[in-house]
Amino acid sequence: MAKSLDAEMAAIEAEERKLADRRKAHLRKLRDTAIGTVEKVGLLKLPLDRRERLMEAVKTLGVDEVEKRLTAKA
Repeated sequence: MAKSLDAEMAAIEAEERKLADRRKAHLRKLRDTAIGTVEKVGLLKLPLDRRERLMEAVKTLGVDEVEKRLTAKA
């Protein structure tokens, strides 16, 4: 009985490791997609000082406020 319980626990732990690995892979895909989107619209091509000012504005105002202001003007 104890062996079967140990085997079941080992199987559960193996599934948890697989799930953690899948989550990490999914987060990497999300990050790569986000970077690709930023690159596609040209933000990575901006000079460093302009990009830093833009990121500072996002940091100061917050993403929601920046989004609201950009969509209001678009």
